[in-house]
Amino acid sequence: MLGLGTQEPRAIREAKAEAWTQAEAKGREEEARSLVLRLLNRRLRKIPKQLLAKIEKLSLVQTEALGEALLDFTTVTDLKTWLHDQ
Repeated sequence: MLGLGTQEPRAIREAKAEAWTQAEAKGREEEARSLVLRLLNRRLRKIPKQLLAKIEKLSLVQTEALGEALLDFTTVTDLKTWLHDQ
């Protein structure tokens, strides 16, 4: 073999790297959201579907902030207020 074709073109390598980075970010976001939802369910019991939909739309930074804020929540109203303020 002459070694031809053993290295991918730069554009393909860059596209794969970008896809990998996006997949990692998506995974971190999903893990954070999953943890926050488990903590909210434990603290507040049942979370209304409309609030769950809003939580699903939060960015990673917002989800992490919610994770900290939920430590002060005692009612679903606290969660509603927090989401409204975002």
